[in-house]
Formats: sequence, C-alpha cells, structure tokens
Amino acid sequence: MVAIEKIMRTAPVIPVLVIEDAAHARDIAQALVAGGLRVLEVTLRTAAALDAIAEMKKVPGAIVGAGTIIDVPGLECAIAAGAEFIVSPGLTNNLGKAAIAKGIPFLPGIASASDIMRGLDLGLTHFKFFPAEGNGGLPALKALIGPFGQCQFCPTGGIKQDTAADWLAVPEILCVGGSWLVGKGVPDVAAIESAARAASALRN
Repeated sequence: MVAIEKIMRTAPVIPVLVIEDAAHARDIAQALVAGGLRVLEVTLRTAAALDAIAEMKKVPGAIVGAGTIIDVPGLECAIAAGAEFIVSPGLTNNLGKAAIAKGIPFLPGIASASDIMRGLDLGLTHFKFFPAEGNGGLPALKALIGPFGQCQFCPTGGIKQDTAADWLAVPEILCVGGSWLVGKGVPDVAAIESAARAASALRN
C-alpha cells in the first residue's frame, strides 16, 4: 500500500481546515483526534497556516498535512513546517514531479479524465476530486471511475455529513474531505469533537 493510501484509509473523513489563528490550532486538533479523525489537512489559505501545522503536530496521534499547495515554493514551505502529506487543488507536472522527488505522500486534485491521465503519467494513482459537487457530484466521479478503475479518490468540496455516506459507499472512494467540522472564530471544542465522532462513524 502506498503511503498516501494508508493515510486516506485512516478515517472516512479528512477535515479540511482554514486556521485563522495558530493559537487555536492545538485545541482544534485535540478535539478532532479525540473524535476519531486523526488525519488533518491545514489549508495554506491564511498567514497562520504554517504555524498551525507545527502546533497541530504536537498533538499525539495527529497526522497533519498541508492543503491548497499550488506550486513548488508552497510545497517546500509546507514540508519545512512539518507537513506529513500534501494536498493540492490541481495537478501540474512541476508540482507532481517535485512532490514525488521529495518522497512525501501527495494527493493532487483532478476534475477530468485528462487530469487523471496526467497523474498516471507521473506514476500517481490516488487523487482528490475537486470541487466535488461543483464538478457534477457523485455521478461525475462514478463516470470517471469507469475508465480509471485502478485509481482511488478523496472527493472534496460541498460534501456534508448527511451526504458523505453516499460517496463512501463507492469502493474506489477511500475517504472524503470535510470542511463542515470546524466553524469560524474561537473553536467550540465540544462541538468539534461531537462532529468528528459523527464523521468517524461513517464507513465505506
């Protein structure tokens, strides 16, 4: 099993996190891990993201990665901050080759057959389907799985607690990305842990 697949199989939902204040990062990570979600994707959409990765890595059991990686400098910054895996909204040859050369688990975004074929040319078989609902939802991904049954997926974008099970029922979908688990502002750790428990109860 390749490293990214092991990460994808750790839990049915990977929280997709936008952290505005690194001071809240450890509390958020602790609540998610306590609720059964150990794999955490911190998106590089805020100035606090890299510091948040470093803080979350201090939580026992947490597997912390960086999302919204769109170029090689971003990849290098995320790795320097301690990211254990990399998620991208898309896939370019430059980014794909750099991630492979670094030897870090890599989950690039795809939205079309051409995207998947580009990934296969690089030796990649595990992809993020993004934005999942915006790209036609589950019927669209099922259509792509047809000719690419050797690939496995993590759809992200627009998926909710009440729709995740439909996606996870497809064998080639190992997990989903979820942004519904953590709200904005000061974290409500009890609510986050409760949401994580509900999400971790989802099964393929």
